[in-house]
Amino acid sequence: MANTGQNLVALLTGIVIGAGLGILYAPEKGSETREKLSKEAKKTQKKLSKQFKETTQNLSEKAQMAKLSFEEKLSETLSSASYKADDILAAMEDKLEALRKQNAKLQIDNTVEQVKTKAQKTTL
Repeated sequence: MANTGQNLVALLTGIVIGAGLGILYAPEKGSETREKLSKEAKKTQKKLSKQFKETTQNLSEKAQMAKLSFEEKLSETLSSASYKADDILAAMEDKLEALRKQNAKLQIDNTVEQVKTKAQKTTL
């Protein structure tokens, strides 16, 4: 990464030096050269401004699409989790009802056993 940065700095330095030498040895008058440079600078500024706006707009659109995609996936995940939670609750309610029935049966059996035991004791 540092090597790429050094190469970029060297390239930009070469461009600046070359532009400076070109201006010094230009066959035109200084005023004409300044006018041309000014026009080119304005053109370049307009191009960069346009590219910046386009890039900003593209990034904004992509961010909006990513946000919508995230929200959709989140909604799907929450919906799926909700259905699974409902299924778990239904299964737990069924199991609780089965345990209540089993408990009621055990209580009845226990009462019957107690009555039988008392009946046997009284007959003896």
